[in-house]
Amino acid sequence: MSDLTLYIANKNYSSWSFRPWIALTAAGIPFREVLIPFGPGATNPQFRELSPTGRVPVLRHGGIRVWESLAIIEYVAELFPDAGLWPKDPGFRSMARSVSMEMLSGFHALRGACPMNMRRPVRAIELPVGVEANVRRIEAIWRDMRQMSGGPFLFGPFSAADAMFASVVNRFSAYDLVSDQDTLDYMAAIKAHPAWMAWETAALAESWIVPEDEA
Repeated sequence: MSDLTLYIANKNYSSWSFRPWIALTAAGIPFREVLIPFGPGATNPQFRELSPTGRVPVLRHGGIRVWESLAIIEYVAELFPDAGLWPKDPGFRSMARSVSMEMLSGFHALRGACPMNMRRPVRAIELPVGVEANVRRIEAIWRDMRQMSGGPFLFGPFSAADAMFASVVNRFSAYDLVSDQDTLDYMAAIKAHPAWMAWETAALAESWIVPEDEA
């Protein structure tokens, strides 16, 4: 039995919590989930008790504490090297890490204008400068990686790279941002994954409202 504990926030809104959660769940790695909902301003004083950044997600493993989504995924990948969190092929693995880092550090216009919101009815909004360029770049990543690997996910089987882009699938859908068939096919594959469906079901059952994320 694993002694991993993953602290997350609201499933409806917390894109950074979603990333390690779906990665570990899809890989079949056992962990205990602790959900601490956002408070006013999409924060919570309890987060500060868990993480030096005052944010979630945070992973605890015995006396070890790991924060930041990608760092959590990397840590667990080392604990479970046969779980398939990263592609086996060294070339694919290097590209998977590259696009994951690009997601981690970029696409600020998209993330700022279109917060993850699993309950949001599909509806377009007026997009600020930069969002369309972000969308085009992400679509190119998805298309190029799937063409190279043969799909259905970015590097064949579901991997950490797919987990890093999972919240973007919601954003593209909820804000009606894309129409390219290849993009829609990838989104459909992600949405059909049991780990996605489990998170979405829990998100839709939540009653909390965070006004800042109701774009």
